[in-house]
This record gives sequence, structure tokens and C-alpha cells, in this order.
Amino acid sequence: MLLEGKVCIITGVSSLRGIGYATAELFARHGAKIAALSLAMNDEIAGDVSRAISERCGALPDIISAACDISRIEDCSAAVAATISRFGRIDCLVNCAGIVGSQGMLDVKQTDLAEMISVNLVGAFNIAQSVLPVLVEQGGGSIVNVASVAAQRGGGSVGGGHYAASKGGVISMTRTIAREFGPKGVRANIVCPSMTETGMLDGRISMQDFEQAISGIPLRRAGRAIDVAGVCLFLVSELSAYVTGATIDVNGGSHIH
Repeated sequence: MLLEGKVCIITGVSSLRGIGYATAELFARHGAKIAALSLAMNDEIAGDVSRAISERCGALPDIISAACDISRIEDCSAAVAATISRFGRIDCLVNCAGIVGSQGMLDVKQTDLAEMISVNLVGAFNIAQSVLPVLVEQGGGSIVNVASVAAQRGGGSVGGGHYAASKGGVISMTRTIAREFGPKGVRANIVCPSMTETGMLDGRISMQDFEQAISGIPLRRAGRAIDVAGVCLFLVSELSAYVTGATIDVNGGSHIH
């Protein structure tokens, strides 16, 4: 197992169809202890997540779940403190939390822009800033931020300009963490998925547009949450011990650059 005994904070763990949940399940399968965070987290969702991992992995996961609004630094600090209190350390952070909006540039309201930046960029900054002192004190660790292909080529049918801009900021921020904290043993990398079959697609793209998009992907399918989770596993494990500041594409070949 690649993460035996490692303690991993994963944000955006609520929907069993999401990248956050897929990452939590895969990490638990590889022996990790999980702190599952989500804005929507409550006792019912926490129970669903724990039961699903237990059923699919064949063992009860060592997991804590907590509500966390990553746009609030106080929530992030409290979640980190709760993780330390339960497990005594933190080895990695995978930030999957985020929102999406598909409006054209001229249709984006100031409130839409502010919310997008607050969750996707400020939230990523907050949770990283809360975890980094722990990783530095321990002498190392790994951070993975989930961005988007929209950050690389601009917004499209699913994510608009404000979404692309927020995720572009995540890429720049993560590279900065890699440069600043590499000498302290901390690695930081980015995963850029393209269209992935999660709840974020629901109601945002017609079947006709979906099929047209698939026809332009060399691998001829949309991404799955587990595809992204697998790359996150690689990036937090010792398999990627000499990888930092990297942006890994998970797009089926739809954006080769």
C-alpha cells in the first residue's frame, strides 16, 4: 500500500460521485487515515462516505469528517487542528473543493466573480496556508491542488472566464508553494482535469454537446473521478518523490500542449 499510516486531508468530500470522494476511497484503500472536509458535511453525509468506503474497501476506514468552508480561514485552521488532535500529524493535503459557473464574460455578475474567487482561489490559499506550518514543522509533506484544463486554455462550455481565472490562480499559487517550501521538504503539484463525470456536469451541458465533446477527445470518453484520484495518489506518494511544481493533465488528450 502506497500510503500506509499516512494522514491525508481531502477537501470537497461530499458527493459519492465526486473527485473528493474518489480520492478519499482510493487513499483509504492504500492505507491512509483520512480527514474528509466539505462545506456540506453533516452527520448523514459523513455516514454515507464512511459506509461507502467500508463497503468498497472491505474495511472500516480510519476517518474523521468535518464541515469546512474553505473560503473562511477560521474553518480551515479549525479543520487542521481537529486533524492533528485525532491523528497527531498531517502528511498530505488534496484540495478538490470548488465551484463552477458557465456564464459568458459579459453575463458574469460581480457577485458571481467574487464567489468564484472566494471559493476556488482564496479557499485553496486558506487551506494550504493552514496546513503548511504543520508540514514544515514535520520536515515535509505533499500538497495537491485540483485545477482545470480551463485554466490552461480558457473557459469553455462548462466553465466560464471567471472559473478559468480562479483555477489559473490556483496553478500559479501552487507553483509558488513548490518554490518557497521545497527547501523545507514540502512538495506541491497541480492536477488539471478536463470534462469529468461528476455532479458538476449536471444541468450544465446538453447530451448533444456532451457527445460532440467526446468525439473530439482522443480517448473517446469523458474523465471519471477515479482517473483524477489516481493521479493524486501518485503525487502524494513516494512514487513522485522528485516531482514538485508540476501540472499533470488528466484530459484524455483533449488538450495536448
